[in-house]
Amino acid sequence: MTLRYHAHDRTGHRRSAVLIVAGSIYVDPAGRDAYLASCAEVVRQARSAPGCVDFAISADLVEPGRINVYERWDTLEQLLDFRGSGPAEEQAAAILGAEVHRYRISGVEGP
Repeated sequence: MTLRYHAHDRTGHRRSAVLIVAGSIYVDPAGRDAYLASCAEVVRQARSAPGCVDFAISADLVEPGRINVYERWDTLEQLLDFRGSGPAEEQAAAILGAEVHRYRISGVEGP
């Protein structure tokens, strides 16, 4: 038997679709902790932004220069409103590579 779950916002209201942004960025392993520290305020701002369901930037447990990115948004417009001009120059300069993609999810299935 397959259980089906629908995407819900923080208040429990059902959504018809959700956007997920997920992937990895790569920085110099020696500078990863400083890069992550510089992202703390961005995470706080994103989590309080309209349409943000979840937002996380975290160190990978196996690759020392890898940072995992995970975001969920209600709409593309809200995501783009938050993004503005993108990362600060300092952060952008520290990124050696990236593989991050945006997905539109229409439903969520449980175990």
